[in-house]
Amino acid sequence: MASWARQRRFAYGLIVIGAVALAAGIPIFKAMYKPPSCFDGVKDGDETGVDCGGSCRRLCPGAFMAPIVPWTRMSETAPGLYNVAAYIINPNTGVEAQGVPYKMILYDAKGIPVAEADGSVTLPPGRNTLAFQAAVNAGKNPPIMAMFQFTAAPEWFAAPDALSALSVTDKRYSDSQSGSSLSVFLKNNGPEPMRGITVYAVLYDKDGNVADFSKTILDYIPAGGSVTAPFTWPESHAGRVVSIEVLPVAQ
Repeated sequence: MASWARQRRFAYGLIVIGAVALAAGIPIFKAMYKPPSCFDGVKDGDETGVDCGGSCRRLCPGAFMAPIVPWTRMSETAPGLYNVAAYIINPNTGVEAQGVPYKMILYDAKGIPVAEADGSVTLPPGRNTLAFQAAVNAGKNPPIMAMFQFTAAPEWFAAPDALSALSVTDKRYSDSQSGSSLSVFLKNNGPEPMRGITVYAVLYDKDGNVADFSKTILDYIPAGGSVTAPFTWPESHAGRVVSIEVLPVAQ
């Protein structure tokens, strides 16, 4: 009988100890437990890599194609001052990279660098864009070539096309001896206003070569509304322009 009583007291003791341990352990567990996230530096949850893939917006290496830069050009706007642009193709649909750093270098006829410009560019999903630098000062050594390079690898994130509701309705180009100008007419076909739109324009000759380029910024496009993006160049293109490409980007 005494043995049975001791066993019962022992069992009760274990129950009490277990209850106390559980009561103390739950808050400690809650305090120490960190649910899987896309920013914890650990491959967890449904991630296919460390903090990438799965439900994370950031894509893992190998899940995207690298951007393509088919050309870099410069255009003199005043003595010693040049606008410089690199055309960038983002072959990834539904994927963007924001604030990708780059460097542009201008070289003279001897291959000596005469000017550099650093900047960053957003690569919108499924769209082409320009990395653009205005009024790069090359001094007294006229450059003959421009080079472009990314200074860090783009970080890609899943993203919708913010300008899917924006359309170009008309383009009107004029050329004269004193200069040239372009008016691009855009319409916001969506139910929400658009803000902070950068619009690039690229002029091409009959052979598909770049004749010139420029950019303008639109602060606001109302829902269902239309706006005009103006562009001007200080010199005539002498009838060389036969086609125009418009590249809008949401900033």
